[in-house]
Amino acid sequence: MPVFPPLPDTIKAVLFDFGGVFTPSPFAVVRAAAIDLGVSEQVAVELCFGPYAEDGDHPWHRLERGEVTLDVAHQELLALASAAGVQLDVFEVLAKLGREDDDRVVVVERVRALRRAGYRTAMVTNNISEFGDGWRQLIPVDELFEVVVDSCQVGMRKPDPRIFRLALDQLNGVRPEQAVFLDDFEAHVAGARRIGMHGILVGEDRADALAQLDSLLAA
Repeated sequence: MPVFPPLPDTIKAVLFDFGGVFTPSPFAVVRAAAIDLGVSEQVAVELCFGPYAEDGDHPWHRLERGEVTLDVAHQELLALASAAGVQLDVFEVLAKLGREDDDRVVVVERVRALRRAGYRTAMVTNNISEFGDGWRQLIPVDELFEVVVDSCQVGMRKPDPRIFRLALDQLNGVRPEQAVFLDDFEAHVAGARRIGMHGILVGEDRADALAQLDSLLAA
């Protein structure tokens, strides 16, 4: 575990995504399922999540904004898959994300270290109301984060710049250039950067992203 330097003037807050940072990436899990089904990975991801770099009318987008219930979105997603000739249930696939994960322990400990060092912390997640109790049981949310901005509760979702501004507002005075955001989806990192935040893309090796964070904080 690294020892962080004294709190610099440049970075005062670290913001995290949930899925793909504290768990394996949902996109990677769906791509793996596509291979098992003999379906194009791109087709599977678009059926499940729609054009995820956009904020549109796809059932998954409306679900993450809290505009429809899980049951309604589930039926619409199954219908989209069936119309494409694919037997794919995204919720069965995503159930794998709750399994034991050694990397999750490492990330949790890193957030604890950040808080001990005096950094402000927040979570900005595109998530689903009905999943709230489940994902919150995987990590000690209240211990790790001063602020949690959940798309389904605020009616907006990444990469909408407003969701990042909301998180910074709730951190009381942290300016965009004083914050860094970690996410596993490139368009979300780009969305944070568009308002002036630093951004780190989290890949399959989550330790690499943490190393990039360490380097940024030590600069």
